Amino acid sequence: MITKIKTFDTLSITELYAILQLRSEVFVVEQDCVYQDIDGKDQKALHILGIHNSRIVAYTRIFNSGDYFDTPSIGRVVVAKEMRKHGFGKDIMNASIHAISSHYNTTRITLSAQTYLNKFYKDLGFNPVGHEYLEDNIPHIKMVKF
Repeated sequence: MITKIKTFDTLSITELYAILQLRSEVFVVEQDCVYQDIDGKDQKALHILGIHNSRIVAYTRIFNSGDYFDTPSIGRVVVAKEMRKHGFGKDIMNASIHAISSHYNTTRITLSAQTYLNKFYKDLGFNPVGHEYLEDNIPHIKMVKF
């Protein structure tokens, strides 16, 4: 998998369509969660695209301090279901962590993790902060990497 970092304005229509399709496939259909994915925040984000065989199979969006949390953050972490066995989740997260370090000059990162992925994020150096909460009726926990 190769990764690309793009601003909203540099995404092609085809890339944007593929990103929204992937997010919908996983967050709306697979997780059976009706929520407003198009939230008006994509324009502020840097988009990390994971591409395998010319297809976007993994994705995150990252934000600078104050755009989502008080510290830079990673969100909309997604990997196509049939591609999860290849370690692309770890790859896209490492690319996102590196992008935050190089673009925002910090190693402190916040994310809102689906609780069942707690170990996945812990293995990447994130630690839970506070209590579990519901976000779009799915249990989440705030996690921070220092």
